[in-house]
Amino acid sequence: MANTFLDVNKLVDIIDGGGEAGLKRYELVVSSISWHIVSYLKKWKIPSKELKKLFGVLVSIEMSNEIVKKAMIGPTDDFEDNVQLYSAIEGECEYFLTLDKKLLKLKHFGKMKICDKL
Repeated sequence: MANTFLDVNKLVDIIDGGGEAGLKRYELVVSSISWHIVSYLKKWKIPSKELKKLFGVLVSIEMSNEIVKKAMIGPTDDFEDNVQLYSAIEGECEYFLTLDKKLLKLKHFGKMKICDKL
């Protein structure tokens, strides 16, 4: 089973019904900061059934000092994007799903393929 990282924009898209029924065969991974961002964007109040349900199916990568240090260097000029990319590497992901056109232009980060769908 290939680890697949969900960028926040892709995670929100899936929550909003953008679907990806085929994702059930992948181990889905997010950065720990994604929980904050999604909760804020969706205006979910705590306790949240939606958040609890997601937490049961997604693997979280802790935002370590090492990820922060790497994210401050690059590869993009957007710190949050870099945190997501390095979190995906930490999670040993083969795929990085995003809707971000700038990230899609990279096509790969390390051995990981950057794409908008599988």
